[in-house]
Amino acid sequence: MRKRSGFREAIAAVYPQAGIQRCIIQFAADLKLVYTSVTEESALNALMSFKDKWGAKYPAAVKSWEDNWDILSTFFAYPPAIRKIIYTTNIIEGLHRQFRKVTKTKAVFPTDDSLRKMLYLASNNIVKKVDSALPRMGHGFEPPGLTI
Repeated sequence: MRKRSGFREAIAAVYPQAGIQRCIIQFAADLKLVYTSVTEESALNALMSFKDKWGAKYPAAVKSWEDNWDILSTFFAYPPAIRKIIYTTNIIEGLHRQFRKVTKTKAVFPTDDSLRKMLYLASNNIVKKVDSALPRMGHGFEPPGLTI
């Protein structure tokens, strides 16, 4: 990433109220190499390359990854299809999004029970979708530490 000498000053001179956002696309692309690695070992190597390249400019970001590696790297114990779900989906947000989808079409619920019933039925449909997708994603995978 190049530093443009006088960039902030030039923008401020013409647009005094403007905010400036630093481009982090290359930073994010290098970080993606860490969490999309095939193995934890290759991810650690990618993290060290990331640190070499960005550590001086963004020490807090690198330190955060290093300090939390034990809880950031857990998903390497899972197959790639499951990993993608872990690092791209927040399950609770997804559930709330599905609930909003089914409730936004109703202007009013006559009783609290009518709302509960609708959410119950929606949750059953969500579980069915997840259950039907699991065999394709895990290919018989058994999570570490669990015996079924």
